Amino acid sequence: MSSSPVYIDLDIAIIGGGVAGLWLANRLKRQGFAVALFEHKALGSDQTMASQGMIHGGMKYTLSGMLTGASETIADMPKHWRACLCGEGDVDLRNTRLLSDHFYLWSGNSISSKLSSFLASTALNGRVDPVPDERRPPVLRHADFGGNLYKLEDIVLDVHSLITNLAHNIESECFQIDWNKSRWQTDAGVLSLSIEKDGQTYVVRAQRFIFCAGKGNGHLLESLGLDRPAMQLRPLQQVLVKHHYPYSFYGHCLGAETTPRLTISSHKLNNTDYVWYLGGSIAEQGAGMTSEELIAKAQAELADILPWVDMSDAEWKTLPIDRAEPLQPNFLRPENAFVGVAPDLSNLWVAWPTKLTLAPNLANQVLDLLKANGISAVKNVSESTSLHGVLPHPPIAPTPWETAFPSALDTVVAVSYKLQDALSEAYDEDEEEGKS
Repeated sequence: MSSSPVYIDLDIAIIGGGVAGLWLANRLKRQGFAVALFEHKALGSDQTMASQGMIHGGMKYTLSGMLTGASETIADMPKHWRACLCGEGDVDLRNTRLLSDHFYLWSGNSISSKLSSFLASTALNGRVDPVPDERRPPVLRHADFGGNLYKLEDIVLDVHSLITNLAHNIESECFQIDWNKSRWQTDAGVLSLSIEKDGQTYVVRAQRFIFCAGKGNGHLLESLGLDRPAMQLRPLQQVLVKHHYPYSFYGHCLGAETTPRLTISSHKLNNTDYVWYLGGSIAEQGAGMTSEELIAKAQAELADILPWVDMSDAEWKTLPIDRAEPLQPNFLRPENAFVGVAPDLSNLWVAWPTKLTLAPNLANQVLDLLKANGISAVKNVSESTSLHGVLPHPPIAPTPWETAFPSALDTVVAVSYKLQDALSEAYDEDEEEGKS
């Protein structure tokens, strides 16, 4: 005979363990909500770990010479994140590693006047400072550098340590879910989640389920027969360059377009090797290229803008990634984080942060929406309804450079990441088999 289901009553159940879901869970826990976060692979998988770690104030969106809605929306984000890094913000990030407390913006000789004109014509309120020759970073101290150089207030975080920090703050609320043993239930327009474990059924009920799974939101909605809120995917292909050049660097190179020609962030792989992670326009253009074509283009770009940097012994890899966003007219970039109400289900919301920088903005929107809907924390949630001992805690995903260059890692670390990759692939294969 089957036993009666065990009911897990929550205020908020979050699906998706990227930066958006983890940040939101941190905020909700501090506000006293009974919350649980469910991740089916590893925390930070895919889009979050593929980020360059930039917490920017929107300056890279103002290269047309006008402050756009996007730049105005995120102008205060570096200040917000800095407060959290000091333990003075709405989320405690004191255990997150800061890679750089600034980002550079530079131009080549051919467009130096354009950059100067742009910076002189915009109301930047101290968000940009010119860098004198004697303060230039090592990579730009070469005698052949003749462009303009400015320092932005943007900061760069180690994303792996960020995810680890966020997960540690809510360790008792994070669970790994197996979708082959879980299913959605609906009753009179109310959503619940049924989980099978060792012959026992656990039913998760929540005042609100919030999908924060990035690209996975599309699959989650499809599993419920829904197509709204609608999603758009912005395909990118980043480039990873492993080299022995002894200096880190974080900067945007300005080109002829209104977005950076090339964005470089640096990540230390071991005691001797750095990985330069290349984004910007090259990553957008690279979405339509083969890996070989994109690597050739990246080699030519670096040789053109930094010809004095020797990359002759570098190793090159590419990383295709889909940036998930809420659907916009004419495929425009969203200017803000997004939280939307799913149709026909009274307790389901769907959210996309649109970029790492805006994770705090997404959490603020959710909290405002909870208040507007009169949803408050349930008091005296019974400890007997806990999922502890039922579901395991999810691991932290590896970074793209650790996956791309495992031979450069410590043997134990490399084996660990290969095992995590194998488990993730097994989950994906199980999901596909379940669909078929």
